[in-house]
Amino acid sequence: MAAGLAGAVAVLTACSGGGGGRSASSASPSATASTAGSGAVTGAAGKLQGSWIATSGGKIVALVITGKKAGLFVTGRKAWCQGAAGEEAGMQMIHLTCPDGDKSRATGMVDSVDGKGLTVNWSGGTGRETYTKADGGKLPSAAPTRVKQ
Repeated sequence: MAAGLAGAVAVLTACSGGGGGRSASSASPSATASTAGSGAVTGAAGKLQGSWIATSGGKIVALVITGKKAGLFVTGRKAWCQGAAGEEAGMQMIHLTCPDGDKSRATGMVDSVDGKGLTVNWSGGTGRETYTKADGGKLPSAAPTRVKQ
């Protein structure tokens, strides 16, 4: 599993850093969420930035947020989900569209975020999921698991 996780982080780091590798923007369809403006991301929204890793049902879940764009990859699936992340009505939200029609992580409300962890409450059946930040393409020391409520 460590080799698979390392590969996922490497691909996602290239994606979030604008380097080579497959990017979330190469998948379709396009994001359907609306976000205001295109300025720099600051405050709580700035804390969302980066690559986040979790495990769920024995699969790696990688969430990458760059600016107001979001991408999600789950091992074993052939398609990236993509969309937007940002503030709506004072809450940090993530909206994703998956080309395979999966809606298990279509809308997520950020419960908490800091420099090491991100907790998102997903609508669509996934429930609460806790991610660990993957800094600089390095694997987190322990990938958290999904906690369903």
